[in-house]
Amino acid sequence: MQQQSNSAPRAARGKNVVVVGTQWGDEGKGKVVDWLTDHAQAVVRFQGGHNAGHTLVIKGVKTALQLIPSGIMRDGVQCFIGNGVVVDPTHLLSEIERLEKIGLDVRSRLFVSESCPLILPFHVEVDKAREALRETSGAGKIGTTGKGIGPAYEDKVARRALRVQDLKHPERFAKKLKELLELHNFALGGYLKSTPLEFQPIFDHAMKVAEQLKPMMADVGYRLYTANREGANILFEGAQGTLLDIDHGTYPYVTSSNCVAGNAAAGSGVGPDQLHYILGITKAYTTRVGSGPFPTELPMDEEGTVGHHLSTVGQERGTVTGRPRRCGWLDAALLKRSIIINGISGLCITKLDVLDGLKEINVCVGYELNGRRVDILPLDADEILACKPIYETFPGWTESTFGVTQWDALPVNARAYLERVQGFIGAPIDMVSTGPDREHTILLRHPYQA
Repeated sequence: MQQQSNSAPRAARGKNVVVVGTQWGDEGKGKVVDWLTDHAQAVVRFQGGHNAGHTLVIKGVKTALQLIPSGIMRDGVQCFIGNGVVVDPTHLLSEIERLEKIGLDVRSRLFVSESCPLILPFHVEVDKAREALRETSGAGKIGTTGKGIGPAYEDKVARRALRVQDLKHPERFAKKLKELLELHNFALGGYLKSTPLEFQPIFDHAMKVAEQLKPMMADVGYRLYTANREGANILFEGAQGTLLDIDHGTYPYVTSSNCVAGNAAAGSGVGPDQLHYILGITKAYTTRVGSGPFPTELPMDEEGTVGHHLSTVGQERGTVTGRPRRCGWLDAALLKRSIIINGISGLCITKLDVLDGLKEINVCVGYELNGRRVDILPLDADEILACKPIYETFPGWTESTFGVTQWDALPVNARAYLERVQGFIGAPIDMVSTGPDREHTILLRHPYQA
């Protein structure tokens, strides 16, 4: 056996946490990431695009982020956009400018991977035209945000994408743009019955934004590796939710990227051994934006119903689109699937306060599917549509949980509800969010100290 070299690299000093949504997105990840950056020196976004949104409330002031990591709200924290993210440069710069107007230093702390695929105007047009065609043909919309995310990922997988690094080379950019635009214009002007786009305006605008982006371009994977070796704690910030994952979600009603924790490595350029703790963010109930199966969905139109309560008290509208979110009871059988896929170390339950005042609370613990009982969410979307939820019912509570910061201060029935969920899904609840502000948090076990 060969003797081990004394020059073998030493173990990383920093600790890293991955934050992922365990439902269909909109679980409140932004607030939790912002809270955790008190212990982190770097925050990384590793997938998705500006189709995702995180709303933060800090000292009563609300800020919505779509592409820039939530850690930007903390002074001194470095923020990274990893190679797994598709970047619309125009949107990125507008988001930077919006944050600068409220006094934040962004450009000196934001680093964008040179390997990020670009979202360009023809991606947006193709995205919108496809949805319109699906609607008129009767196929039914997927429910995309129409921001070009899917078409940009398609170009990436087809090995024809323009990437951030191409912006540094005008001649190379122009050559690749002409070829790509010709392909998409063929689809727009033919099958999609939309209007083709012109080359020159797209090229000129890209070269203009390139000058602002160049100082922020970086080898993100190597920077993260170096920072972690030097003792920095890193926080990996997921967008959307597990059940919107392109491989593991309710396909085809999914997003175009991998939202699960494992993609934090591939989408940012670090090894999987650098993912030390996986925090799953879970609403105390369930919501979904757009189309697709939703076993515990409740009607929301009639005032006085539980669905209406969840929708109005929870202010359930999409951060990016403003679309109303569909609402329903917590689905613990769905959470079982998410915990397995992500390797969840612990959960943070958010928006517990929205359940205040309900007489009874249901939790889905399984489904009736074709005459048999199953206790975990099926993989097939058509089977999920056929699932009838099996509920356990718990007494609600009249006391307010809003802003509570200690476990023992929660109503007895609220604690019983959470303890039953924890027992069924087999993962510990390490945090509970009782309101939108940073301070509205119950900490049972700190992810960076676990």
